[in-house]
Amino acid sequence: MSELRLPQPDRTLRPYTPSVRPASFAPPSAPIRSRVAFAAAHVVRDPLGKDAGEGAIDWGATLAFREHLWGYGLGVAEAMDTAQRGMGLDYAATRVLITRACEAARATDGRIACGAGTDQLPPGPADLEAIADAYEEQCAHVEAAGGQVVLMASRQLAATARGPEDYAQVIDRVLAARDRRVILHWLGPMFDPALEGYWGSRDLDEATAACLDLLARHAPRIEGIKLSLLDDRRETELRRRLPAGVRMFTGDDFHYPELILGDGEATSDALLGIFDAIAPAASAALQALDAGDEARFREVLAPTVPLSLKLFEAPTYHYKTGIVFLAYLNGFQDHFRMLGGLESARGIVHLAEVFVLADAAGLLRDPDLARERMQLVLRLAGIDG
Repeated sequence: MSELRLPQPDRTLRPYTPSVRPASFAPPSAPIRSRVAFAAAHVVRDPLGKDAGEGAIDWGATLAFREHLWGYGLGVAEAMDTAQRGMGLDYAATRVLITRACEAARATDGRIACGAGTDQLPPGPADLEAIADAYEEQCAHVEAAGGQVVLMASRQLAATARGPEDYAQVIDRVLAARDRRVILHWLGPMFDPALEGYWGSRDLDEATAACLDLLARHAPRIEGIKLSLLDDRRETELRRRLPAGVRMFTGDDFHYPELILGDGEATSDALLGIFDAIAPAASAALQALDAGDEARFREVLAPTVPLSLKLFEAPTYHYKTGIVFLAYLNGFQDHFRMLGGLESARGIVHLAEVFVLADAAGLLRDPDLARERMQLVLRLAGIDG
């Protein structure tokens, strides 16, 4: 395969010859048993559609990608931040996305959990009862569609709450009304700066104590908590203190292999944005874990970690650009466009590094197609690749 000239941080161009070996991870022949694993899935922009709302989404490609995830034995975490929730995807379009994805899940017998938040409210502070009402409305929609609720962190609650007691007032009411167990979501400010100080304190020890108190009071209604703080030590400590029967769903896109594997005392399940991009490898690793082959688990996931570190580097909330870029390279969509124009959130040097790291991890399904598309992106940046 002919070489590309890839831009470097020092503004030079480095010759790079991509691999000719296509990705070769096989789907599972039986359901994955060792861990519960969700991939937080992105949405595909319709480049000929409207600028926003339901008409901005390519529904065929969006739902086909979810079928790809289910085909590798992963659950789909729908309408999360990976889907640009609150960052290009408004709530009206989110409702349609949840309904259609749950219909697709039933058709393929795929597991699906869907984000329920408060983003139908205006930005900024709101009355606590209005926040609880908004949560209730969204939870009811998810449940009616057939999905499991992921109770997302609320920007409005973060802007309103004066302390842990205000979080408790809202979440107590919402959880008390649930018939099916939910997944609670603690999303850190590196993913969404509006969530600074969640659970009522900027001190993470105090916030953890408030979160654990809530988990203990509602353990029968909570399947688990997804923790997205990019802090493996804190996740391990919180995991150790969880009430019996409550799972830890790692949202740590930096330390996921060791957190999933566990520390000899406990393990983490997974609800990860990086699993959108590395679904075949993630599936192969979990299949190895099912077979008791920890060495193979580590071997498969190890080369995906440098890729994930690059995708989720600061500012972390722009990770979605690299996720969609990889979907474009791998032929899951015919263009590199995103809701809200967020394809421009990362520069060409970043994208070139993502290409090299995905190649090294064996995650390019068709190397010829990926090379051709990388070259097109380079040319758009003024580089004759």
